[in-house]
Amino acid sequence: MPRFSVVIPLYNKENYVLDTLQSVLNQTFQDYEVIVVNDYSTDTSWKRAKTVRDSQVRFLEHDKNKGLSASRNTGIKAAKADYVAFLDADDTWKPTFLETIDQLITSYPEASLFASKYEVVLSNGKVIVHDFPLGIKDHGLVNNFFASNLNQNFYYPSCLCVDKKVFEDVGYYNEAIRFSEDVDFNIRAHAVYRMAYSNQPLVRYTFDSENQITQKGLGDKVIPDYDHYEKQFKGREDIKKYLDFQRYVKAKMYKLGGDTANYRKLAKGINLQNLNWKQRWLLKSPYFLMRLVTWGKLKLQDLGILVNSYGG
Repeated sequence: MPRFSVVIPLYNKENYVLDTLQSVLNQTFQDYEVIVVNDYSTDTSWKRAKTVRDSQVRFLEHDKNKGLSASRNTGIKAAKADYVAFLDADDTWKPTFLETIDQLITSYPEASLFASKYEVVLSNGKVIVHDFPLGIKDHGLVNNFFASNLNQNFYYPSCLCVDKKVFEDVGYYNEAIRFSEDVDFNIRAHAVYRMAYSNQPLVRYTFDSENQITQKGLGDKVIPDYDHYEKQFKGREDIKKYLDFQRYVKAKMYKLGGDTANYRKLAKGINLQNLNWKQRWLLKSPYFLMRLVTWGKLKLQDLGILVNSYGG
């Protein structure tokens, strides 16, 4: 049985998938299997992926497009290892990623979730590495995921490895959700289990502004039910504040997309004391001003500068 099962959901990533796969094959830690799950791609992604001939790589395929959650779940259920690592088909790992995760598993037996820091690769090729106030110099346990994640995400799905028992306990990815699937799972997982984290940026996260739904609104995407989790974890002020932060992020997207009804529904559930002054100001800003701020952010991004309203 391998130490890790690496799950790669694949949907229309023809320009990236080979680099993604190669980054796994280049790992210094070689005790793994790779499970590529094709979610009915309509480009050449699947054809390109299957040119990789390696005994450690398995290929699974959906007979219709089922979404990211379903692809991850297919991979989890097929996994032979006790530890499942995820890698999106447009991201890559640095060679020591799995070696570092293995060290975290050994060093922190009280943890069931494991992740590393990442670097952001912009569409113009510029690379940004954020500093996160986790109080972790090299590696260690995350004190409180919810309190620590009210800013730029300190890990993305491609940074994450999960002990398979977590899925058996808190459930798999919710296949009804079509945006922020990882947020929904994180709420359930981090409410119960601890995370060990490496402060080395061992993942290259691809940020393509032209395809970012965050700049275009949510449309008909299904998002997590934050009201459900507020009721489930009543009395957990750390979770309430995190839920309000997520409501704020999604409310802005709805406003940008012209969806006033869903914007108001989310905004109504926010305790404004859980937001900073910049967030409160943006939340109540008129549509044209929010569009102007978004435009300014994209211009700064072209210069290699990522700005947000999370700090202060």
